[in-house]
Order: sequence, then C-alpha cells, then structure tokens
Amino acid sequence: MTTITEEERRAYGYADLPRLMGMMTGDEKHGPAATSTLDVLWVLYDRVLRVRPETADDPGRDRFLLSKGHGPMAYYAVLAAKGFLPVDWLPGFGSYDSPLGHHPDRMLVPGAEIGSGSLGHGLPIGVGTALGLRAQGLREPGVWVLVGDAELDEGSNHEAIAFPGPAGLERLHTVVVDNASASHARPGGIAARFEAAGWSTVTVDGRDHDALYDAFTLAHPGRPHLVVARVEPKNS
Repeated sequence: MTTITEEERRAYGYADLPRLMGMMTGDEKHGPAATSTLDVLWVLYDRVLRVRPETADDPGRDRFLLSKGHGPMAYYAVLAAKGFLPVDWLPGFGSYDSPLGHHPDRMLVPGAEIGSGSLGHGLPIGVGTALGLRAQGLREPGVWVLVGDAELDEGSNHEAIAFPGPAGLERLHTVVVDNASASHARPGGIAARFEAAGWSTVTVDGRDHDALYDAFTLAHPGRPHLVVARVEPKNS
C-alpha cells in the first residue's frame, strides 16, 4: 500500500474533489448518485466525524456507514482527500484487481465500516451498531448512516426507523440525501415519517455546507437525529 504523508493529506480540499472523482472512469459509475452525496460527505469528514486514518480502528471513533452504496465515487474521493486511501488507487476504480469496487467492500477499502450496495441494509446495521456500542458502555461514538430517498422504499427500513426513538438511541444519526428519486414518497415528506417515530429532524439545502454543519451538530438529547439534505432532482 502507498504510504500517505500528513503533508499529502492536507494538500486536498473540497475544490479538489471533482478532479479526484474525474480520475475514476469506466462503466457503472452511478455518477448522479455519487455527486448527490458529495457535499454531505465532505462536511461530515471535514468538520463533524471524529475519525482519522490513524484512528480508524479506535473503539472510540465515530462510525460512518454508507448505505447508499450505489454511488461510491464521491465516497472514495473524500476518503482519498482525507488520507484514508492513496489517491493513486482512484484511476483503477472498478477494475478487476482494484480494491475500489462499484460497491465499497469493508475488507478492501480503508475506513469503510460496512460492505454496501444492497440498498436498505445500512440503517438496520446502524441501529445494531448503536445498540452494540451502548451495550459496551461506549457512550461517545456517534453512528452516522447515509441513505438515499429512494432507498427508503425498501421494507427493511421500516423497523429500523420505528425502533430507535423509543429506545433513545441518541448517538444514531441518519442523513437522507433527497434527490426526488423515491418511487413511493409519502405525503408530508421524509421528515414527517421519522418525526412520527420519535426522531429529531431537520431539513436543509444539501449543497449549503454551513447549513449542513448546523444540522449535523444540532442538539437532540434522548432522541436519534435525522437530517434530510435536499439536492437537485436526479433527472433534472
């Protein structure tokens, strides 16, 4: 594996992400799915998540779970910019011998907490992770799950939405990137669905970094927290 220096890690900022994403070529890039998550991912890794390459195995780290695993290009670009994986891995994206597959593999991608791509799995895993950390007495680590609005069509999410509120899983956070692609969107919007289950909720512009940061860090004692990040419609 290529060694990543602290100087190299600091060399990349938000403005470099389009170039890093542009290094990944080939079929099945799921470009719209990836670009819809870019700002959310950057703000989380740059300003919110308490995890760095050197603490990626620390029990006290925050956990980030990419449930929206159909669009990993932005995820790989952010992980590379933050030093979790070498930038020179990016051009091999999706190739036979590359660790960077079309869906992230936690055994191959440094910093990845779960293997994802089968939509609807991330939030249930996040609930289990939050429960497991609490059972171990680890009260500080936050669990963050990134899902897409269309992913909420999957039935596996229903119990995962219903349980955390009554259970008081306040270290569980869900970010829904809403690009208006759900087939079965519910009246009242995404936030209403979570609010009815006891979550703290806020809806913001998914391209506004300061609004995202404020939403991510909003106090929500005793309750899990939802941030709906609205971006341009997928087919616009």
